[in-house]
Amino acid sequence: MKINWGMGLVIVMTLFIGFISFFVYRMTTDHNLEHDLVTEGYYQKEMELQGNIYAQQNTAAMEKQITGIKNKMGYLLQFPEGFDPHKIKGIVSLYRPSNKKLDFEIPLELTDSNLLIPGSRLLEGRWNITIDWEYEGKKYRFKKQITY
Repeated sequence: MKINWGMGLVIVMTLFIGFISFFVYRMTTDHNLEHDLVTEGYYQKEMELQGNIYAQQNTAAMEKQITGIKNKMGYLLQFPEGFDPHKIKGIVSLYRPSNKKLDFEIPLELTDSNLLIPGSRLLEGRWNITIDWEYEGKKYRFKKQITY
C-alpha cells in the first residue's frame, strides 16, 4: 500500500492528537503532580494586604530591629530592649516552602526580650519566619528568610 501526502498528514495529526491526549490524561490522574496554592485562604490573605503593609512600615521605622541567631537549642529571636516584653502579644509563623506539612505557629508571649524556637521543630533548610505582633495598640510585622 502506497501512502500519499494526504494519508501521511492524517496519520501525523492522529499521532499528535493521541500524544497530547496521553499527556492530558497523565497530568489529571497522577497524584504526584498535584500542586496547591502557596497558602490556605490565599484570597482572604490578599484582602489583608494593606494592613500588613502598614505593620511592616511600623517595623521598618523602629530604631533597632528584631534579630535572629541560630544556636545549639534552636533559633533565638531577640526583640529590641526598648519594648516591655509583657506587653508584646502576637504569633510567630514558620513557613517551609518545600513542604506545607512542616509549617507551624507559636504564640508570642514573652517573659524577657528573647523567644527560642526549638531546634526539634526545625529541619535543616530554608524557612520563612513571620512575626505578627502588637505593642500598645500598634501593629508590627517582621519577615525574614533563614536557612537553618
